[in-house]
Amino acid sequence: MPRSAAPTLVSPVPRAADRDRRRTSASVVLRSVLEHGPVARSTVARLTGLSPASVTEHCARLAALGLIRESAAPRRSGGVGRPHVPVELDDARFVVGGVHVAVPYTTVALLDLRGRVLVRRELTHRRTEPHGVLARAAEGLAALFAQVPDRRPLGVGVAVGGWVDRAAGTVVAHELLGWREVPVRELLAARTGLPVHVDGHARALVNAERLFGRARGGGSVLHLFMGNVVDAAFATGDEVHHGPRSAAGAIAHLPVPGGSEPCPCGRTGCLQAELGERTLCRRAREAGIVDAAARPMRVVAAAAAGDAVARRLLVERARATGRAAGLLLDVLNPETVVVTEVGIMHVPECLDALRDAVGNSRSASVLPTSFIDSVLAVAGGSVMLDELFRDPLGASPEGI
Repeated sequence: MPRSAAPTLVSPVPRAADRDRRRTSASVVLRSVLEHGPVARSTVARLTGLSPASVTEHCARLAALGLIRESAAPRRSGGVGRPHVPVELDDARFVVGGVHVAVPYTTVALLDLRGRVLVRRELTHRRTEPHGVLARAAEGLAALFAQVPDRRPLGVGVAVGGWVDRAAGTVVAHELLGWREVPVRELLAARTGLPVHVDGHARALVNAERLFGRARGGGSVLHLFMGNVVDAAFATGDEVHHGPRSAAGAIAHLPVPGGSEPCPCGRTGCLQAELGERTLCRRAREAGIVDAAARPMRVVAAAAAGDAVARRLLVERARATGRAAGLLLDVLNPETVVVTEVGIMHVPECLDALRDAVGNSRSASVLPTSFIDSVLAVAGGSVMLDELFRDPLGASPEGI
């Protein structure tokens, strides 16, 4: 009897590897359009290394999802043949919500797909109990979404200081807010009805720099965040280092040589205790520069108005920040260091002091944040935008 042919097995669903490959290719195409658009599909193919047919397929899919569009003015190649119709990001159709939870207030904002802040609002905390803070954030977002009825929300990004487990969407620990194991993603998704992604604010901002800021298209980046909470994030290539349960970047308790500020951990001279904004404001109050309710920007305003003591406090803080940045530079050796700190952002002498403390051989690689006037709003929105540009097929509304 003739041997029967072996049956051909056909998988009824795409293999996981195929889905991963398609997701990665779509991400590469969308980020190329973001960075270079309006750009011809043939140029995208050359920049990404994908085949022209694959780029055409992905562009069609991304256009169907409303993420890119053809540019209005087609270009001819040498004046012959069919004109090249470039594609660009469609930044007029969607918005993402952004929430940044700081110690004294929460910032809510709406961003377009280029990371530009369209509207924002600060919500001063009545109490820092997490359910109340997140409920007010959801109400604030709803009011902002109502201001742009012609745009469709894609989701909400939440940036918080302290220890944030990105995968679980949970704030594991935030000492200054008193939060422990807060299921932020679950709570905010239930109130908004939208996809919610959560991350630490330093990691959120390093992603914002890589997508929309000075580190765009670069290699390794270190971000140092100096607010009430002090922390850091490190990215190399397209990946931010998270560590087990996203605990990487916890530098609040690094010792500051000669530091004398008491820390809640029981020691003295910890980095956050010495250089946090609470300490800056307290020292400014003690010097008679600001009142008891002061925020750091009032110290900056006093320095801008000519107050020598305010300027000295800010320059000293910037110099100490530079020493901390120098230590991290030695350990991680990134190509670029981005620092978010009020003095460095607004007082030129502070940036000089920071770079001087880092050292001349590396000073040119140390930059202030790209988002000086909107850093907290951008931090929140960039958590969602990072998800979108990492997986446009899964994060977009009609996800394929």
